[in-house]
Amino acid sequence: MTVRVGVFGTSWWADTMYLPPLDAHPDAEVVAICGRRTEPAISFAKNWSIPAWFTDPNEMLDTVDLDAVVIATSNDSHHSLAHAAIERGLHVLCEKPLGRTVAEAESMTDAAADAGVVTMLPFTYHHMPVNRWVKQLVDDGYVGRPLHTNIRYYTDFGFDDSYSWRFDREFAGSGIIGDLGAHWVHLARWLLDSTETVVSAMSSTFVERGPRPDGSDYERCEDSVSMNIRYANGAYGVLQTSAVAWARTPFGQTHHLEIHGTEGAIHAYCDWDTVQEVRGVRRDETGPPALLAIPESIWGELRRDTVHNTYRDVFRTTDTMTRAWVSAIRDGRMITPDFAEGLAVQRVLDAAVESSAGDGTPIRLA
Repeated sequence: MTVRVGVFGTSWWADTMYLPPLDAHPDAEVVAICGRRTEPAISFAKNWSIPAWFTDPNEMLDTVDLDAVVIATSNDSHHSLAHAAIERGLHVLCEKPLGRTVAEAESMTDAAADAGVVTMLPFTYHHMPVNRWVKQLVDDGYVGRPLHTNIRYYTDFGFDDSYSWRFDREFAGSGIIGDLGAHWVHLARWLLDSTETVVSAMSSTFVERGPRPDGSDYERCEDSVSMNIRYANGAYGVLQTSAVAWARTPFGQTHHLEIHGTEGAIHAYCDWDTVQEVRGVRRDETGPPALLAIPESIWGELRRDTVHNTYRDVFRTTDTMTRAWVSAIRDGRMITPDFAEGLAVQRVLDAAVESSAGDGTPIRLA
């Protein structure tokens, strides 16, 4: 079976994250592309030898024989595009966050479940070797019962004060809470194997951004947030994401992760240059934390000279995320992280937005 895919979005992200793995999958064929503007859509289609291009989503959905769609567009369009695709029985991979609000995410999840389509939320960092190794260590009991985790995502793109829809409430729903925080909310619940019960958050908008291109004003979203989360298993997490933290690495970001438990502690670090390592110490050992080499069973054939090359290989050469979604469609099975996981993450994101508006007021989820 060849899975015929239509792609919504002609940005650099669609170009680098979705087209390469789709192009490399032996059972996928990108048969149409849809963008907001004519020239980028034509250029995108030409670069990837895609036979049809559109600027009207419904025209693409009604004209081309499709099995599935990728939604790689701004957050405000996720809800309508997903519903349009699901109503036509198409499988859907949708960028995170799933929606701007829980209401949007819930309706998308319910519709997908009712239609029985295969869905995917691309939480990319879930699939990186460092985090896969941390997950394996936690599951194998290295830290014992997890007590708390601290996960930090530092990047500096938020210092650019020009307009970006990512910081526009109408189009994004939230700023860095949804854009980057969604990754960490998912990662923490996956690593801890638990669900959230209470969320408290404090956020700031440190950079004053310019008006929209048409000169109109808008509600500006946060560019930094710290979320404190209590989990059903008793553990708690501090999840910090900031777009105004100088990283100055080739990929413009750094990741820091710690998990402490009754029997030990794990410290993971990725500098998005050449370092991607995990260290640990157990209660019966003498510190400092020692290097815990990522096993070959995780590395496989992935390049490890730079983090960026590892990142490319994970998504372009292995049956992961986009490629795994295509394989699941071909094989007639479901896959995770799916829309249901995206909805669970969205509940935390909405709680963080509500809490930060109250300067850290705790929001109970369960």
